[in-house]
Amino acid sequence: MGKASRTKVDSSRREKIAAQRAAERRAEQRRRILIASGSIIVVIAVVVAFIVIKANSKPSTSASAPNGPTGAALASVVSGVTSVPASTLDKVGSGSFTGEIQTIKPAGTALIANGKPEMLYMGAEYCPYCGAARWAMIVALSRFGTFSGLATVHSASVNGAGDAEPDPNTPTWTFLNAKYTSPYLAFSTVELQTNIPDSSTGSYTLLQTPTKAQEALLTKYDAAPYTTQAGAIPFMDFGNKYVSIGTPYDPGVLARLSWATIATDLHNPSSPVAKAVDGTANYITAAICKMTGNQPASACTATVKSLESQI
Repeated sequence: MGKASRTKVDSSRREKIAAQRAAERRAEQRRRILIASGSIIVVIAVVVAFIVIKANSKPSTSASAPNGPTGAALASVVSGVTSVPASTLDKVGSGSFTGEIQTIKPAGTALIANGKPEMLYMGAEYCPYCGAARWAMIVALSRFGTFSGLATVHSASVNGAGDAEPDPNTPTWTFLNAKYTSPYLAFSTVELQTNIPDSSTGSYTLLQTPTKAQEALLTKYDAAPYTTQAGAIPFMDFGNKYVSIGTPYDPGVLARLSWATIATDLHNPSSPVAKAVDGTANYITAAICKMTGNQPASACTATVKSLESQI
């Protein structure tokens, strides 16, 4: 490919990413308006939704299910996404990661849970950028521990006003009822809203409410100088040492693919899916390794350590 052609491709790619992020900004502005409204109606809705969810939640079902494979098919996909070999991840390296994991300066009070460093994720089921990030988080975190209760969902296609959402129906996961165990770190999650639009507000049904401490972290770090899109999701806080905000790669890579296809492609280092998801997973792994003192060695490989200097 000639220099002019490469320049044209690079320009097109940058324009697409810019458009994705502009759409993300619009979506997140709607979310912040809903959360910040402070009206009595919203407060009552949150309380009622929380009670209903607590009373009716089931270990393996998302509020927006059914949304993907079930039974043996789901087990096969979970196995695929949680068992990407270190050799494959090392071949991918930085891949097509376009996000940023930044050092918090000055470092905040360390996030600790059960005596282990804690990683916090906040997102929403409707959000395609969160959907893209979850694939990478699962790949990365599976190098340090074990998931159970993972369920599949799609990002939203239209909002309550009938407006089309960017990257509609992105195949992804929900952490709503998932559990994670690891001897090295704790992983806490908050799925703020479902992928089900509320026609009365134009936003999405409330799902989980963050604690006051979690909301304080979102308010403090999901803002300048760490992002120009205050309140954007996905939001990842690595032990209050590092933070990642917004889309880590183009969710369009996952468009119209099945969960099974994505899980299979994760094991092919030359595939666009592996370059995007595994590349992002390597950066997430690098941030976690910096939290755990580069333990275990099976996760904190030479390739991962080479990325640590970029955080």
